[in-house]
Amino acid sequence: MKPHIALKPVITPQPDYVQVRDLRRLFDVSRPWLNRVIERQPRQYLRAVDHVSFSVAKGETLAIVGESGSGKSTVARMVVGLMPPSDGKVTIAGISMTDPRQAAERRQLRRRIQMIFQDPYASMNPRWRVDRIVSEPIRAFGLLSGEREIQARVGELLTLVGLHPDDGKRYPHAFSGGQRQRIAIARALASEAEFLVADEPTSALDVSVQAQILNLMRDLQDRLGLTYLFISHNLAVVRHMANRIGVMYLGRIVEIGGGRELFTAPKHPYTRMLLDAVPDLAHVGRQRVPVQGEIPNPINPPSGCTFHPRCPFANDRCKAEVPAFRDGVACHAVEEGRLMPGGVAAVV
Repeated sequence: MKPHIALKPVITPQPDYVQVRDLRRLFDVSRPWLNRVIERQPRQYLRAVDHVSFSVAKGETLAIVGESGSGKSTVARMVVGLMPPSDGKVTIAGISMTDPRQAAERRQLRRRIQMIFQDPYASMNPRWRVDRIVSEPIRAFGLLSGEREIQARVGELLTLVGLHPDDGKRYPHAFSGGQRQRIAIARALASEAEFLVADEPTSALDVSVQAQILNLMRDLQDRLGLTYLFISHNLAVVRHMANRIGVMYLGRIVEIGGGRELFTAPKHPYTRMLLDAVPDLAHVGRQRVPVQGEIPNPINPPSGCTFHPRCPFANDRCKAEVPAFRDGVACHAVEEGRLMPGGVAAVV
């Protein structure tokens, strides 16, 4: 029986809480200096993220999806400040995450930003009991001073995520994967965070446990007014979790749209191919286009539209010119009217 996950409602538009503009990240993957001098080779750079822009409203969930190697996790780490961008701007609650003139304001903001990692066990100290793990943000930010108040708050947080206060006396190895992820969520909420970046939080869990964690995150968002940036490669998961979905390919966002709109009328060929790979009993018998090929080498990406080697609608313009992002999509075929929403080729 398929686990029940309630559909995410459409929220009322509000001022953008998170703004990302022209974010880029380059990694120097050049060979050692002496090798380059002898072989007369230039420096080589890997473009992990290339001119990514999006915004997240207060209380909204924006999901970023794409194949492995598309740059999703790199974007997440740059947004929370774990990795500096090569170029571009990230603004959260009106405070720049890169401007040195706002360093003091940024230190105050960091308490309200937390991250939920893919592997909760790897992000926890196995020698610490759960109560110490959850209470660490409380102590680090000085939110409570008395030991009794801290332990009471830890018990409240464990209860909030569906665990028992007595579970704080146990170590991480004594819990299942789903329970560890609940502990990770409790730790993220311990600092009274408002913005959570979840990097593949359910990919290591069973399907039934995934539904439980997603419903928990939804309930906490409704109760606490949380804002999520949800990173995933599973479109079936983000369909029920996100208000809006951004599709990334080889470091660029190729399409952004509302959750329902993107699933019912996708614009970009890559989005259509990803959707065709999702099992759906409601579309049995419908012709599907399987995802062809693999993501190219990001060190030497294709010219023009980087998706053109795998795209059945590519023409000479796609091979030579980078498509501009217009009306929620970056695709020459859509711009020229050769491809209609839903992935159907226009009749000429």
